[in-house]
Amino acid sequence: MKLVKHIANLGYGSRKQVQWLFREGRVTDADGEVLYADDAIPLEAVRIDGEPLDPPPGLLLMLHKPLGVTCSTKDAGRLVYDLLPPRYRVRDPLLSTVGRLDRETSGLLLLTDDGQLLHRIIAPKSKLPKVYLATLAQDLRGDEAALFAAGTLMLDGEKTPLLPAELEVLDARRVRLILHEGRYHQVRRMFAAVGNHVEALHRERIGGLTLGDLPEGQWRALGEGDRARLFAVG
Repeated sequence: MKLVKHIANLGYGSRKQVQWLFREGRVTDADGEVLYADDAIPLEAVRIDGEPLDPPPGLLLMLHKPLGVTCSTKDAGRLVYDLLPPRYRVRDPLLSTVGRLDRETSGLLLLTDDGQLLHRIIAPKSKLPKVYLATLAQDLRGDEAALFAAGTLMLDGEKTPLLPAELEVLDARRVRLILHEGRYHQVRRMFAAVGNHVEALHRERIGGLTLGDLPEGQWRALGEGDRARLFAVG
């Protein structure tokens, strides 16, 4: 693939716009030498306005999603893509969220342009644990941990019971819940099924990945070590 098409696919502009970047001398190598559209050079050596190119296709990002931000254009509110550089929204292949967090849920969200990787993460057989911290409107009644762990809980509108889930009680109204599947609004619906209401919800881990010290609203590209940690816990 020609260099101009690679750069266009990364969202830096249409092919015509990227051609102008070349003509203006804004595309160089790491030593500052001006490049041309048909040059053959490793992508990691290319600079635009002195800055390295964004990661190539196969990208996996971790985002610390804040409250009030949505994953879908069908929902009102600011999109998670607004927290990324604008060009990330028009990359080819498309950068998609790996599952969703609703507008009122914060925490760890993954995005990727790798369809096979996305499927591997969300596939039911992967059973990657997802860990949530929840604050409840009412005190726990005491039998929730046993009920969630039994693998018999049915949610409204569902035809199959939930997989067993582990509940760690932090205090009367705060819990840590570990899920091994990802049904629609699952945590909120589980507590609704036992007569409670989730007032605050935060996802702190997927597989072996945690947010670490990543600030709210910030993101980072994940490397091979991160990917290994993601699948190290099943």
